[in-house]
Amino acid sequence: MTTENTLSFPTFFLKRNTPAITMYSDDFSQNIHQHFAWMRENAPVYHTRYARWKDAYLITRYDDVQAILKDDRLLKNPNNAKTDSGQSTMFWTPKPFRALMHNMLNTDEPDHRRLRNLVHKAFTPRRINELEPRIQVIADELLDKARQQASVDLVQSYALPLPVTVIADMIGIPEEERPQFFAWTRKIIVIPTPLNMMLAIPPLMALMSYLRKLANKRRVEPQDDLLTALVQAEDEQGDRFTEDELLGMLFLLLVAGYETTVGLIANGTLALLSHPDQLEMLRNDPSLIESAVEELLRYDGPLQTTEMSFAREEFAMHGVEIPKGATVLPAILSANRDEQVFARADELDITRSPNRHLAFGQGIHYCLGAPLARLEAKIAFNTLLERSPELQLDVEQEKLRYQNMIIVHRLTELPVRI
Repeated sequence: MTTENTLSFPTFFLKRNTPAITMYSDDFSQNIHQHFAWMRENAPVYHTRYARWKDAYLITRYDDVQAILKDDRLLKNPNNAKTDSGQSTMFWTPKPFRALMHNMLNTDEPDHRRLRNLVHKAFTPRRINELEPRIQVIADELLDKARQQASVDLVQSYALPLPVTVIADMIGIPEEERPQFFAWTRKIIVIPTPLNMMLAIPPLMALMSYLRKLANKRRVEPQDDLLTALVQAEDEQGDRFTEDELLGMLFLLLVAGYETTVGLIANGTLALLSHPDQLEMLRNDPSLIESAVEELLRYDGPLQTTEMSFAREEFAMHGVEIPKGATVLPAILSANRDEQVFARADELDITRSPNRHLAFGQGIHYCLGAPLARLEAKIAFNTLLERSPELQLDVEQEKLRYQNMIIVHRLTELPVRI
């Protein structure tokens, strides 16, 4: 692993001078904890590239990440943080995707507070708690099917279909229309290169058209589902979602609502299988599941960083100048392994307390779906361990690969014997 520090190369020369550690490299994806450990020690603000022609500043220490998540010098909407040239940092994003960017992850105050208040009207604790029996049924059905095979990929057979089915239930996608709905979502949630985003435009347009029609139908024929609740959501001033905002919220549910849960279940299962003592402890005492989920989120969570932030003004951290308009990535995966905050940070301890991990972010952009992710994970892990007493890897651990994808951190597959 190369550890040359190249913090100070000018943005103008990005195409010629490549930093020693680039986020889009396969080496970074497969050895991410080692790279982050080096950065925390030697270059806590690391100027890197997240794509071949796009650079960013990685913030890697816990205290810095925690502070930057609340720093009003950073914005979420790239159009509010234009560079001195006046060009948006996301100019290359295809127009259909830009229409979906107006959601809570990509807006600043006061728009963010307005959208979050509207979503709160629909995304209530009662609605989440009512999902528990249904999530249990889905987990059992998936394992019934998986157990018919000697070996399965836990990602495709369990970790992925569980949250996707839950979201389809929540939105209110009719049963007979789900195969097409799932096909669209698989083609849309891709590694965000310009080429992949162009290829995703046709299925994205089809999905947007479908969701518009379904939303219009819910306005006329309300159902007991999240889409109806979002359509009917209204604040004290009579404000409602615009059509683009509604589609952006549904898109956010698809991306944040299932990709991260897939990673939590897949990465967490590998972490337990890699620590037989912790696996046995949880199997013998399922009441430890809540602290276990928190530790799995900390130890090898599903996100490398939060969504991109953009510098409102030039500022410095640890002697590194961050220019106005620059992309800043708070590395929550790195912060959660910071030895200055977590004792034995590289060890898995399902009884760890306190556990002040940052897996769901912090501040005004704290993940609204955290209660649902925790509920899905608790049911998924307890059901898997209870029904699979012989659970074991069906491949050498060294052969497992992580997705080479910015922000997301999850295994591509996890072959196991159930």
